[in-house]
Amino acid sequence: MRLLLSLAFIALSALPAHAATPLDVYGVWLTNGGNSKVEITDCGDATPCGTVVWVDDPAPELLRDVENPRAELRDRPIMALVILGGFIAKKDQWKKGKIYDPETGTTYGSKLRRREDGTLEVKGCLGPICQARIWTAAE
Repeated sequence: MRLLLSLAFIALSALPAHAATPLDVYGVWLTNGGNSKVEITDCGDATPCGTVVWVDDPAPELLRDVENPRAELRDRPIMALVILGGFIAKKDQWKKGKIYDPETGTTYGSKLRRREDGTLEVKGCLGPICQARIWTAAE
């Protein structure tokens, strides 16, 4: 009996602590350029929202959304800026969301999904044409 329990414990401890699904996109992510981190949390309606939580800049608190096409938003800080939202779950990914790029002031259609290797695939889309970026879990 003791041997059986030991073998069961060993087998269970070999399993990953949390097997991520494609819809499990929550956490802090390092963007593909490595110059910012985005924290994805629940928007309050069981959908993901992404907020800028770190920028590789000597004075990130001074960065402003100067490229925004709306003049009244150009003075808002980049830090704590919500750049992802509006998603709906579809099979193995989040679709029909929006992603805002503060470097260009452009908002794109977006899709999100967790890949098998644990990275996050973030797609920005203009109409039917999408471009994927891969974000890694921040440590």
